[in-house]
Amino acid sequence: MKKTVIQIILIAIAVVLGYFTYTSIMRPVNFNKQKRAREKVVIQYLKDIRSAEFIYRQLNNRYTGSFDTLIGFMDSAQIPVVKMIPDPHDTTYTLTINDTVGYVKVSDSLFKNQPNVDYHHINIIPFSNGKKFKLKAGIIKKGGIKVNVFEAKAPYTTFLEGMNKQLVINLIATRKELKKYPGLKVGSMTEPSTDGNWE
Repeated sequence: MKKTVIQIILIAIAVVLGYFTYTSIMRPVNFNKQKRAREKVVIQYLKDIRSAEFIYRQLNNRYTGSFDTLIGFMDSAQIPVVKMIPDPHDTTYTLTINDTVGYVKVSDSLFKNQPNVDYHHINIIPFSNGKKFKLKAGIIKKGGIKVNVFEAKAPYTTFLEGMNKQLVINLIATRKELKKYPGLKVGSMTEPSTDGNWE
């Protein structure tokens, strides 16, 4: 009887220890899985911001650091639709004539393949309870040349909100040790780059 009770207690202890071992192994695995899923969504937002900034610069010769301006631009601005036809006077068939055949709204051009995206909320970081991307734009000098730059970023603390706090702290500490931005960003205010830090 005494031996049976001890065996039951030992089995219970083994089950509890097994459970804690399993959860301690799976906690970072599940964290990384959820982190990657959230990053994928935030990266798409940053790509959309970059695309909007590119078109804004084409039509205004600069980037904008204001989401109000960028969203208003996507609401009203239009891009010419250009058809290229061969020059009938060119016997070499190498010259072309550009013919504007119409105009399309910037928002339609950018989001036609993303019907569920409401670009009016492109400034809101997903999973953040309404926090906004930080957007800046300006001009820097590089090699004696003035260069238009912009930067949009979202720190991990915003879009990983509600996840395991200690694992988020560890992630941020690792990024800082590597001298990398602790979050996701596109563009740079110090370099003439429009790359994302995930690329």
